[in-house]
Amino acid sequence: MLTNSELAYLASNSIGRLATARPDGTLQNNPVAFIWNEAEQSVDIGGMHLGTSRKYANVRSNPKVAFVVDDVVSIDPWTVRGVEVRGRAVAIADYEPPQPWLCRQMIRIHPTRIVGWGLDPGVADPNGRDVIPES
Repeated sequence: MLTNSELAYLASNSIGRLATARPDGTLQNNPVAFIWNEAEQSVDIGGMHLGTSRKYANVRSNPKVAFVVDDVVSIDPWTVRGVEVRGRAVAIADYEPPQPWLCRQMIRIHPTRIVGWGLDPGVADPNGRDVIPES
C-alpha cells in the first residue's frame, strides 16, 4: 500500500497532523502521535486522553479524515517532502495500548488515497494514488 520510501519516512517521524470534520461542518486540524500498523495497513493514532478529545468525537460522527506528515529539508534550494493519507477512520473504544501511559482509545485510519512527495529522486511529485482496501 505504501512505498518503501513512504514507510521509511513515516517510521522516521513521530508527529503528524490529523484533520477531522466537526458535526457543524467546520474543520479541525491537530498534531498527533502515530504509528503505521503494518498488520492492519493503517495509521494508528493514540494519546494520553484521546478518548475525551474533540478529534475522537469528530471521527465518531464523521469518519472522513486526512493525515499528513511533512517537513522542509532545505530552503535553498527549496526542498520539501511528505506523505498524506486520506481515508476513513474508526474510533476504537477499547484496545490494549502499546505504552502504559496511553489511554485505551485510539483512531485507526484506513487509507483510500495516499500522496507522497520529495521522497524518491526521479519520481514525479506528488505521487498520488487511490487505494482499494482489501476485503
